[in-house]
Amino acid sequence: MSENDLEFHRKTATRCFNEAWDYLDKKNRDSQEERQMLHLAHASSYHWGLVGTPTNQAVSDWQISRIYATLNQPNLALHFAKSCLETCEKNNLSDTIHTAYEGMARAHAIGRDYKSAREYVAKAREQLARLTGLDKEDAKIYSDQIHETEELIDR
Repeated sequence: MSENDLEFHRKTATRCFNEAWDYLDKKNRDSQEERQMLHLAHASSYHWGLVGTPTNQAVSDWQISRIYATLNQPNLALHFAKSCLETCEKNNLSDTIHTAYEGMARAHAIGRDYKSAREYVAKAREQLARLTGLDKEDAKIYSDQIHETEELIDR
């Protein structure tokens, strides 16, 4: 693949990921926006699959899982959360695995398997506490995501 092609795929993957996240942040999405959010997340994953690192692929799968959880699709959320976790484990992604655990917890919470959800929340918190290189802002973002997932369990 040429350098221009590599750059195109990296930029497209990043743009699609960020645009999908914008839809996730939107409070009142209509069905068309939900479809667009899914298409963007899957497109991002496709492009990262061509040029990205295992971390890029894990985070893409995590985002897709989160979107399916938001759309109350527990089976698909769990499918992509498992893919994220498998990528993290296979590639020893200790800086990312807390995200995989949070995704597993969220998918289980949406599927009403609260016992498993709590187990994965505990793993996510434990792994996040082990990360020493995070700046305060990133640590807060990850901690807030875990807390948000805990709230799904406690409903």
